[in-house]
Amino acid sequence: MLRLLLPDLSDSVFALFGILFAFAMTVVFTAKLAPFLPKDGGREFAHDGKLSAGKPRGAGIIFVIVFAATTLLFLPLEAERIIYLILIVISMLTGYLDDSADKPWGEYKKGFLDLCVAGMVAFTYIKYNGCGVDLALFGVSFTLPAWAFAILTIVLVWTSVNVTNCADGVDGLSGTLAIFSILTIYGLDLLRERDGYYALLNLVFCVTVLAYLWFNATPSKLMMGDAGSRAMGLFISIAILKTGAPFLYLLVALVLILDGGLGLIKVSLIRFLKIHIMKNIRTPLHDHVRKLWNWSNTQTVYRFAIIQIMVSLTVLYLVAM
Repeated sequence: MLRLLLPDLSDSVFALFGILFAFAMTVVFTAKLAPFLPKDGGREFAHDGKLSAGKPRGAGIIFVIVFAATTLLFLPLEAERIIYLILIVISMLTGYLDDSADKPWGEYKKGFLDLCVAGMVAFTYIKYNGCGVDLALFGVSFTLPAWAFAILTIVLVWTSVNVTNCADGVDGLSGTLAIFSILTIYGLDLLRERDGYYALLNLVFCVTVLAYLWFNATPSKLMMGDAGSRAMGLFISIAILKTGAPFLYLLVALVLILDGGLGLIKVSLIRFLKIHIMKNIRTPLHDHVRKLWNWSNTQTVYRFAIIQIMVSLTVLYLVAM
């Protein structure tokens, strides 16, 4: 939008302004609006969950709105990008309504809404990009039938939203892991010479999460809530889709998947198939390492991040070869 008003500025200057604007506005609005956010009631079943009681939650509404505003003001727009932006905001709003509700929404209601958003992402991506898939680590490309690509995309998006949400239980953990996953995708975009817009979009989203982490680092002053974690998971899934190599999600978000995903698998097997496995593993894994291995919050964030960094660097090296 501002590009039309200031046509003489180069794209790189505009991009820099957008990144700085996103960080500054997230810091300012988070500091000013945090007292007006809903308060956390303490997570009954989480390790040290009651320590969160009374803290502002739902701060994701701030950094997602700043991200959306920055995108509209500083970056070039087209139909596909606008649709993704709307879906990210919708995902944030459904999460925020859950954060602010007196009675938390049920799992099936949230799961259904995530499924609807995932379906819209799949439809949009196929319409504008087709059904081609690259196995980037092996140099293999192929095209899937539209129905198969749609199903796999819905699974990817739904999984990303929910594992990212489940990993949000330690100060700074979910945001830190998401940043490293998104920066890995940024590297993949550069290596694979993909659409530069989406590479830039990754940086804008990262700096808004960094600004949020300024307040969320241990000991946190506020939490992103479902408003942030669900939108963050959705963004990661869209970003990896736009690389053209969606199966790399299994590696670029490996720690998020293990931390949040094992709990989803464990609960689903018990609830639907009456299969009891991983009895000695507390989920999410961040609760297991804190309660049973006596890791501090800081150790958990650093060690999980180190694992993801090592995996991400390996992926970037292999793709670059």
